[in-house]
Amino acid sequence: MNPSTAPSSPNKFKFNVFSHVKYEHLVAGVSGGVASTLILHPLDLIKIRFAVNDGRTAAVPQYRGLGSAFTTIFRQEGFRGLYKGVTPNVWGSGSSWGLYFLFYNTIKTFIQGGNSTMPLGPAMHMLAAAESGALTLLLTNPIWVVKTRLCLQCDSSSTTGYRGMMHALAEIYKVEGVRGLYRGFVPGMLGVSHGAVQFMTYEEMKNAYNEYRKLPIDTKLATSEYLAFAAISKLIAAALTYPYQVVRARLQDNHHRYSGTWDCIRQTWRHERFRGFYKGLQASVIRVVPACMITLLVYENVSHFMLAQKKQRELHKEHLEKK
Repeated sequence: MNPSTAPSSPNKFKFNVFSHVKYEHLVAGVSGGVASTLILHPLDLIKIRFAVNDGRTAAVPQYRGLGSAFTTIFRQEGFRGLYKGVTPNVWGSGSSWGLYFLFYNTIKTFIQGGNSTMPLGPAMHMLAAAESGALTLLLTNPIWVVKTRLCLQCDSSSTTGYRGMMHALAEIYKVEGVRGLYRGFVPGMLGVSHGAVQFMTYEEMKNAYNEYRKLPIDTKLATSEYLAFAAISKLIAAALTYPYQVVRARLQDNHHRYSGTWDCIRQTWRHERFRGFYKGLQASVIRVVPACMITLLVYENVSHFMLAQKKQRELHKEHLEKK
């Protein structure tokens, strides 16, 4: 081997990886996450309250159904009650979607070698989505713990008294340490499968549709097509992976005490059986399907717009340089 060429390999690899990082995906992901969260946060709050209701904890409010939960919260806690936990939810959703799309597209483009028209197939889509989900959760789990705690802070029963997102972060860290900020991390990691299934389904449907139309797989679709593919992929992923969300919410709830993930699963099964793992599913589906549709629609349009603008600037710069 030529010694003069050996040191350049790591640098070339590093350059190739970072050359695929595009901030446009981060901005587009944040935009989609924030938009869907602001519109649909009340449903997320209700879903969490249903998920942690094991029928044995008096501190957790009881609701007869989705409509009952909405009217009860509005009557007892006012309009602001429906938006408890919205600040960490906006931060969490915005940063999670932004980071997820940044990591996902960087990994996907790296695997493709920079050729966005090359199909990856289901296995590689799932791998890229799972890696992106794991990295995103590692960075954002504390925000989701705070969101859960604030959503479950009811005026009539709460003794914690978190005044807001930063106060909750500080209090959880002071009382429970780093472990408190990473409650629910293990089932959250298991839940990486949710994003993997969703994005594999979404990408494969988009690719198959464009191939059917005999167009490149990265061709921009119509609004109705993005919405349809987003809804179908989310429904499939939700049906297959919802139980981890129940376990995760219960571990993050300060009204419950479990020794760990397996203890939570065991107690849920013992007292509530199969139905316990699907509590809040109705509220979740009503919330996550339109949320996913809004998020992906905003993401696709913003990212395509920003990347097209970037390409035009690059072409204009090349044209000026040739003169």
